Amino acid sequence: MTLSIEHLAAGYGNRLVLSDISIPTIKDGAFVGLIGPNASGKSTLFKTLAGLIPARGGTIHLKDEDITHMRRRDRSKRVGYMPQAFGCNALLTVFESVLLALKQTTGWRVGSDNLDQVSDTLAALGLAQLSNRGIGDLSGGQAQMVAVAQTLVRAPEVILLDEPTSALDLHHQLSIMTSIKTEVRRHQPVVIAALHDLNLAAKFCDRLILLRDGKILADGTPETILAMSEIGETYKVETDLERTKRGVFYVDARLSA
Repeated sequence: MTLSIEHLAAGYGNRLVLSDISIPTIKDGAFVGLIGPNASGKSTLFKTLAGLIPARGGTIHLKDEDITHMRRRDRSKRVGYMPQAFGCNALLTVFESVLLALKQTTGWRVGSDNLDQVSDTLAALGLAQLSNRGIGDLSGGQAQMVAVAQTLVRAPEVILLDEPTSALDLHHQLSIMTSIKTEVRRHQPVVIAALHDLNLAAKFCDRLILLRDGKILADGTPETILAMSEIGETYKVETDLERTKRGVFYVDARLSA
């Protein structure tokens, strides 16, 4: 499966947020990090790709098919989207909420294969012990991990995760990113995650796309992108790209003098 975007534009009302967004082919099994400061257009790009807001120009191709104007219902079967603000009926259990997310794209009849799919997804994300917990009883971090499960369980061709680690502590950040990476290797979807933590992006992503003011500023490997002077300019900080003893790159950032 491949995803590519050419000259995409989108916005709200009279305000154009994205202009001339072009992203060369993203291949199956790629884990791409979408980085950039607040209000750079990351969420708007995801909503446009998911069909929640219409494109005002350009094209979106998935497996050589133009899906730019595909109906939202049809696109939801192929493009999974986890927004920053997520919610679910607080009366449902974790298992029921993930099952409900699955059935929204497969029809409402529940089979044993569906139950197994939900169980496998929860286990893969380390959430099996929460299966019978009510959604309303979860912490913010636990609810966020369930939202990731609701997206992954559908096994879409493209998975869009808008800040999947924002409410998580360090242990669960590493846990959820490791689980997502494992799912990418197993099922080979295209995964794009909007991330504010540049070191998580460096550690887990194969490719980074830097967005600023609604335009693509850079696109390449984490090592290349994070070493660019544009990183410091974009975030209004000073940065150095360092390497740990294990060979992992990390960004050492400080406020500009």
